[in-house]
Amino acid sequence: MQTTLSESARHLPRAAEAESILRTCVHCGFCNATCPTYQLLGDELDGPRGRIYLIKQVLEGNDVTQKTQQHLDRCLSCRNCETTCPSGVDYHNLLDIGRAVVDAAVPRPLGQRLLREGLRQTVPHPDLFKSLVSGGQVFRALLPDTLQSKLPRHAPPAKPRPMTLRERQVLMLEGCVQPALSPNTNAAAARVLDRLGISVIATREAGCCGAVDYHLDAQAAGLDRARRNIDAWWPGIEKGAEAIVQTASGCGAFIKDYGHLLASDPAYADKAKKVSELARDLVEVLRDEPLEKLGIHASQRLAFHCPCTLQHGQKLGGAVEALLSGLGFNLTSVPDGHLCCGSAGTYSLTQPELSRQLRDNKLNALESGHPEVIVTANIGCQSHLDGAGRTPVRHWIELVEAALP
Repeated sequence: MQTTLSESARHLPRAAEAESILRTCVHCGFCNATCPTYQLLGDELDGPRGRIYLIKQVLEGNDVTQKTQQHLDRCLSCRNCETTCPSGVDYHNLLDIGRAVVDAAVPRPLGQRLLREGLRQTVPHPDLFKSLVSGGQVFRALLPDTLQSKLPRHAPPAKPRPMTLRERQVLMLEGCVQPALSPNTNAAAARVLDRLGISVIATREAGCCGAVDYHLDAQAAGLDRARRNIDAWWPGIEKGAEAIVQTASGCGAFIKDYGHLLASDPAYADKAKKVSELARDLVEVLRDEPLEKLGIHASQRLAFHCPCTLQHGQKLGGAVEALLSGLGFNLTSVPDGHLCCGSAGTYSLTQPELSRQLRDNKLNALESGHPEVIVTANIGCQSHLDGAGRTPVRHWIELVEAALP
C-alpha cells in the first residue's frame, strides 16, 4: 500500500515503523473474514482493512474525527487478522500508533474520560482492586446486573504454596486482577511446577504488566509500568531464573512485546529484550517437562477456550489442548475457536454491547459439546465468560492441580 506521511506524522517517534507496516498491506481483505467486529457489524471500517485505511489517512494529514476514533475503539486487538494475513502485516503495532495519534487529536466525551480514568486508577492496583471486589461481594445483591456479572461466582481460595527452594527457579507475574478474581490460579501453577522440581519466586513489586494503561490512552504510563517490572525482575534474572512465567496470556503477550516497545529507550532496551526472551506462558514451561511424573490420569470432560492473546498474540494455539489431552482430559470440539470471546482487557466495559454479543456466541460454541466445565488461559476471558452465569469457567491449571494424586 503506497503512502506518504504528512510532515507532522514524520516527526512521530514510530513514524518509520508505521510507514513500513502500511506498505506491507496489499488490501486483499482476507483479514475481514476472521475479524469479530466485521462479522457482527458488516462495516468495512470495522474490519482491519478499513481501520488500516483510516490510520493511513490520519498519518497522511487528513482530518481526524470522532467517527475515526469510534472505529478504532471498536477493535478488540485480538490479532486474529495477523494470523490470517498472507502478507504478515503487523496490525497491532500499527493500531497502537494510530490510536495514540487519534486520541491526542480528538477529545473524548466526559463519560468516556471518566470511565477510562476510573479503570486506570483501579484495575492495575492489586490491593485496591481486591478491596473493591471484596466489598462488591458483600453488597452483591444491591449491585446492578452489569456489575454483579463482573464479580466471581465461585473463586476457590488459594491453596498454600510450596516453601521448598529448588535448584531450578522461575519468576512469576502475580498480575493485577487475578489475585482477586481467581486467587488459586497462581498457587495451583506453583504447586504443579514444584512437583516437577521447579520453584516459583513471586515478585510482589512486579504488578500490572502495563497493558491496561497502554490500551486506555496512556501509553507512556503503560511503558513506565513495564520499566518497573523489569527493575523488579532484574535481580532474579541475574541470579539465574530460567523464565518469567505468566498464567494470564494477555499479560504474557504484552510482556513479550517489552523488547519491541522499549527498543528506543537506551536505559532499558537491552533489559527489556532479555525480559521478553525469558517470558513464558505457563504451557510453554510445562509442555517441555516430563508430565508423566505428575501421575495424573484425568477423564473430566472439558471445553477449552483458547484466548486470542494465546493463539494469535503468542502463536500457541493448540498447546494447552495437547497438554490436557495428554494428561487424559476429554476435550470437546469447539466450533469457530479462532474467534474472540469479547473480553479483550477492558473492552467489556468500554464496548459492552459488542462484547456481550461476542461472549454469548462464544459460549454457544463452547457449550455445544456439553462439557462439565470450560477452561481457559487468561483471567479476563475467564471472568467475562463466567459472568454469563452459565457453564462454570476456570483456569486450566486449577483442574490439573486438582487432579494431582
